[in-house]
Amino acid sequence: MLRIGDFEIHSVINGTMRLDGGAMFGVVPKVLWQRKQDVDELNRILLATRTLIALNRRAGAVILVDTGTGSKWPADEADRYGIAPSPVAVDDRLRDLGLQVADVTDVIVTHLHFDHNGGVTDWADAEKSHTRLHYPKARHWMHRRHWEHAHRPTLKDRASFLARDYAALEAPGALTFIERKEDRAPCEGISWFVSDGHTRAQLLPVFHGDGGPLIFTGDVIPTAAHLPVPWVMAYDLEPLVTMREKEAIYARCRREGLKLAFPHDPHIAGVELEPGADKPIIARTLEL
Repeated sequence: MLRIGDFEIHSVINGTMRLDGGAMFGVVPKVLWQRKQDVDELNRILLATRTLIALNRRAGAVILVDTGTGSKWPADEADRYGIAPSPVAVDDRLRDLGLQVADVTDVIVTHLHFDHNGGVTDWADAEKSHTRLHYPKARHWMHRRHWEHAHRPTLKDRASFLARDYAALEAPGALTFIERKEDRAPCEGISWFVSDGHTRAQLLPVFHGDGGPLIFTGDVIPTAAHLPVPWVMAYDLEPLVTMREKEAIYARCRREGLKLAFPHDPHIAGVELEPGADKPIIARTLEL
């Protein structure tokens, strides 16, 4: 657990999956990235899917950032991506903190790719004909431009969006839209970093206060292995934009002491970088 101001921050692995290593590292040759990765016979690397829990007891806020792949997967699709969800991991951690699912006040949906927010919904019936929200009492926060993009994706990224994951968010009042990075957040002490490199309007929260700030890096920096600026994914819609966004984040690390929490690293939840370095060098790992 990391304390930042009034926030208790926990990173919970809610499952694992495997994606093609070449796709995860773009133009970086395998001879470089394989040194740091668990690679299987299909050239897939091991990735975690993580939920960040930000608990602010003073404000009565129980905030989740991303929900993982969820468990609505047919066996053949799960096998393709090596998906192994732990659907009760977050709920169990909430119980360890003296909380229940019904206590979750807010879910920040960074973006709607299946590996980040398939867990927003569950099947509502045995026939799997429709879904329901896993956190029905929570406000779900998303950038409006990303919601619009998910309904009109490009040919390149449309396979990453599964309607079963977010159809239930169509219900009136389920979504709270962000339109500008200055817009309000679930509670005081949170600001927004809006990213357009990986996908349109990925919404990344920054937590402020003593001991911080800390950003959930989303797919701008999915793992510690992606810290070098040119190491970006082939999945990115605008890889050069991702690189500029990484540079902007690292400038804040040098200027503000910004810490990083990763969504996909199976071993490292987050890091603090060397403040004086001209490239991202890990000073210490974070206990989250």
